[in-house]
Amino acid sequence: MSLIPSLFGSRSNAYDPFSVDAWDPFQGLPLSSNIRSLSDQIRSGFPSEAASFAHANIDWKETPTAHVFKADVPGLKKEEVKVEVEDDRILQISGERSREQEEKGDTWHRVERSSGKFMRRFRLPENAKVGQVKAAMENGVLTVTVPKEEVKKPDVKSIDITG
Repeated sequence: MSLIPSLFGSRSNAYDPFSVDAWDPFQGLPLSSNIRSLSDQIRSGFPSEAASFAHANIDWKETPTAHVFKADVPGLKKEEVKVEVEDDRILQISGERSREQEEKGDTWHRVERSSGKFMRRFRLPENAKVGQVKAAMENGVLTVTVPKEEVKKPDVKSIDITG
């Protein structure tokens, strides 16, 4: 058995190289909880913009009649989300999740929920009816439906061949 895994944490699954449990360098020290909460407070004071964008997961599917976008926006009200169409073909979904107010005397042990602004933009195809976009929110899922224009079948005229 190697000493290296015991220095950097134990593995919950010996066959998975990425399943290393987190190693706490301050474990066992008398000030470990204070140091850990201080580092968590520092990190929570500077939210990662990438983390905010990463939490606006959106699926786009095309059906025979429409383009359907589904965005996971848990905890947001419909007033906190904006759906816009710019320049006739750009669908923009944006919003902001505000941070919880810190009460005096509260001790935060972990801050994992992201806060901040998010924005996603999609170029709509030529067959999108941008004037008829509809949006609805239910159970933390925003659904944006963009109807499609019907594909016109070309008029085929049969020509008689003489001769």
